[in-house]
Amino acid sequence: MFKKVLIANRGEIAVRIIRACREMGISTVAVYSEADKEALHTQLADEAICIGPAMAKDSYLNITNILSACVLTGADAIHPGFGFLSENPKFAKMCRQCNIKFIGPDYETIEWIGNKAKAREIMKSCNVPVVPGYEGKIRDEAHALELGKEIGYPVMIKAAAGGGGKGIRIANNDEEFLMGFKTAKAEAKACFGDDTLYLEKFVQKPKHIEFQILADEYGNVIHLGERECSMQRKNQKVLEEAPSNVLNEQLRAKMGEAAKMAALAVDYKNAGTIEFLFDKDNNFYFMEMNTRIQVEHPITEMITGIDLVKEQLKIACGKKLRFTQEDIKLKGHAIECRVNAEDPEHDFRPCPGTIEELCVPGGMGVRIDSAIYCGYKIPHCYDSMIAKVITFGENRNEAIVKMRRALAEFAVGGVKTNINFELSILDSKEFLEGDYDTSFLAEKMVKKDA
Repeated sequence: MFKKVLIANRGEIAVRIIRACREMGISTVAVYSEADKEALHTQLADEAICIGPAMAKDSYLNITNILSACVLTGADAIHPGFGFLSENPKFAKMCRQCNIKFIGPDYETIEWIGNKAKAREIMKSCNVPVVPGYEGKIRDEAHALELGKEIGYPVMIKAAAGGGGKGIRIANNDEEFLMGFKTAKAEAKACFGDDTLYLEKFVQKPKHIEFQILADEYGNVIHLGERECSMQRKNQKVLEEAPSNVLNEQLRAKMGEAAKMAALAVDYKNAGTIEFLFDKDNNFYFMEMNTRIQVEHPITEMITGIDLVKEQLKIACGKKLRFTQEDIKLKGHAIECRVNAEDPEHDFRPCPGTIEELCVPGGMGVRIDSAIYCGYKIPHCYDSMIAKVITFGENRNEAIVKMRRALAEFAVGGVKTNINFELSILDSKEFLEGDYDTSFLAEKMVKKDA
């Protein structure tokens, strides 16, 4: 096992990884920006080292500084968490060149699957269903428009190197297509440094269902069931639950096998997620693969009893999977609500500031993944998520009841949060009946932007 792991991340995921390492007897190194000097992950790790100024590009995205910190502290592995450099093939490659173990898949795999258009080609070659579309070279706007008409409106214009809901536009006619093509291209260039686009038929009112997979270095791949991630705002997940109430055992097995085929097709190693769109006729289509731990991984842990971060560490140091597919049994129901420092009354505007009062919920079946504390100053320069509330029950109703109770107890003074918005979702008829899709929040719950 590794002797020392550097966590190339911040916030609750850095704390989550530090805790797993401590339980396994592994020393940890926290890296931090100047804005995060007093952050919880710097206090919990065995060592902490500053890697640059507040802006992410100068610190958490600074490959040279992170690798230098790893060498300086003698860490033999890097866990990237999620976001930042977690899906950056250049970073994973440089780790290998520096003889530092990257806790994740090989850089070649990240490169293949990170390009969404290339990923579609790979999935089609191994008979994993994909949404009808075009992932070849688009010559210009006129060529793109011609392709859009062939696919048939509505069409999604998507960044090949995209993620996090960036570089995506939906077009319902020629005029919207041309405008969407220009803006998606510009956004893709600004966010990812790559303005390559591809086109997909827009699946109307789908569910977003993803499968967690684990794969070792010996060709063994298993899935750990699915997560229902359809509760989204602007392509960003707000609430997740597991398992999905629309899948029966036959569909779960079929989608799970497709997820495993997808992982095998790219020689995947470590933890990953295969994301599918699921339509009203029970058809499912590959959307993308995330080559990292997910924000919502705790709900899978709750219904399987498997610590995914510990499994990541074991796989990365060469151990075989200790489970077969037959060993995986889903038990009960889990829900995760993302608590953000934002103002739902004003277009979910981020609300950084100092936490003046804090009451964190607890009790049986309640888990809090967070890095906040009373007196903590939330920086303005990072994502607004400050905590994840996870509840577990014997069934969906019990998990909902526990989540309502937990959120009602959760008090954060000094900054605005989306806690009441999450409670309103839990009280909605559609959520209670499990009758919602990715369009639900935009159509039913969110006030239209001024």
